[in-house]
Amino acid sequence: MKMKKSHIAIIAIIVIAGGYYWYKSTHTASTAITYKTTAAQKGMLTSSVSGSGNVVVDQSVNIDPTITGTVANLAVNIGDPVKKGQTLFTIVNEQLSISAASAKNAYLQSQQAVETSKASEKQAQYNYDHNKAGSAQERILNNQLQAAKQSLEVSKENVNVSQEKYQSALSDAGKRNVTAPSDGTVNAINIKNGDDLSKLSSGSSRSVPMIIGDLGTMKAQVQINEVDVPNVALGQKVMMTFNSVAGLTTSGKIEKMDSLGTIAQGVVTYNATISFDSLDARIKPGMSVSASIITSVKQDVITVPNSAVKKQGNGNYVEVLNSGETSPQQVTVQIGAVNNTDTEIVSGISVGDPVVTRTINPNATTSTSTQSGGARLPGIGGGGRFGG
Repeated sequence: MKMKKSHIAIIAIIVIAGGYYWYKSTHTASTAITYKTTAAQKGMLTSSVSGSGNVVVDQSVNIDPTITGTVANLAVNIGDPVKKGQTLFTIVNEQLSISAASAKNAYLQSQQAVETSKASEKQAQYNYDHNKAGSAQERILNNQLQAAKQSLEVSKENVNVSQEKYQSALSDAGKRNVTAPSDGTVNAINIKNGDDLSKLSSGSSRSVPMIIGDLGTMKAQVQINEVDVPNVALGQKVMMTFNSVAGLTTSGKIEKMDSLGTIAQGVVTYNATISFDSLDARIKPGMSVSASIITSVKQDVITVPNSAVKKQGNGNYVEVLNSGETSPQQVTVQIGAVNNTDTEIVSGISVGDPVVTRTINPNATTSTSTQSGGARLPGIGGGGRFGG
């Protein structure tokens, strides 16, 4: 059956009306562009570079015996305080006792040899002095006397050598009782009872048996990117946080900078040593630390948020939206220091000028915002702007 023309017309009207309704519902009317602004402020601007590393003990000593043997009587644990001369552990090595006894016998025998040589020299001297057999016998007796004197000198030298060996053997034997060389705290223990020190000392990756350090000399050692190093100087203030101690922030200052860098995966870094202004009891050796090094502080400068600064060619500008105006005015500015949040404006605008930080265009597919025009360096950040 053929559809009547009137029905077709009605259907067409419905389709057109539905399409119009769909278009109206999906296409809102254009609205005006709006701007987010903030007033240029005068205050303090701080710049900083960042680094990360660990807490280290500046004054520590390795307990690394020069003798071998088996570890016994381990008397301390990590974290224990120790006093100078306190026994840490002993080394079982019976061969040292045998060596000391053998060296002692050799020393006594050398002393006896000296006495024998003295008697021989004395007798040779007597024979020479009381010679009555003539010149031929005199030459023989003189040779005997010189030989006796030389033997005595050799015997005396042997005494010195054997005495040194005996003292060395006694010293080695005494090292079986390992004691603390100074007051401190046990920072690391890499041995246990029964360990063979001769096996521990083999290989290129050996560990020091024990480390004792003065926890009062703890410092932070962080790595600074080579690009940031020129901005870092001795004495600069540092703020530090710790991954393992939530909410803890402490201050310090740059105490030392390495002259030679370290290359890892193509990145060059330099170690910086930071002294603490005060030591918190929660800070422990080896903790991870993040450092913000204050490289510059400028007082009474005009600042705006980084988002307000745009680049144009080799220069920079901001947009100023004065009261009563619907469109902002582009103003060329000269910028100075920059940190993570703010930029110093050297010239171009005044305190209180309303600068555009974000442009919202509802007719565009996405909102647009201004871009920072400040030159940035790796690690630059922190500090922020403080009103003044």
